[in-house]
Amino acid sequence: MQNQMINLDNFAGGAVTEKLNAELQKVLANIADPNTDHKKARKVSMTMTLKANESRGLATVTVDVKSTLAPSKGVETQMMIDFDSKGNVVGAELKSGIPGQTYFDGEDIKTDTGESVEKIENAQSSKVVQFK
Repeated sequence: MQNQMINLDNFAGGAVTEKLNAELQKVLANIADPNTDHKKARKVSMTMTLKANESRGLATVTVDVKSTLAPSKGVETQMMIDFDSKGNVVGAELKSGIPGQTYFDGEDIKTDTGESVEKIENAQSSKVVQFK
């Protein structure tokens, strides 16, 4: 059995263990994040690079620790596509579930794009000119 060459807890003044623990903490936070896929594997990798001097009596050691995390899940919605009065393509997120359908959000009646029907009606009525 060979002698232990290094103790990672003490190597580089304990910085290797600190780096390893920091990357492990990132992985654990990523696993706990409900916006990531629980099935995706995460990794913590440690690479030790040794560069010898010309006389080969001394080596500079660089330790890199990195983690590979699961990406956040994509967010899906629907967008209605139409043309404005000038013929330009325009889009708006569909909020009601069905184009042209209004819905109640708990406070207001909203258009299919989420605009307040009351605000639209008030804006339109303020444009009406009354003659006496």
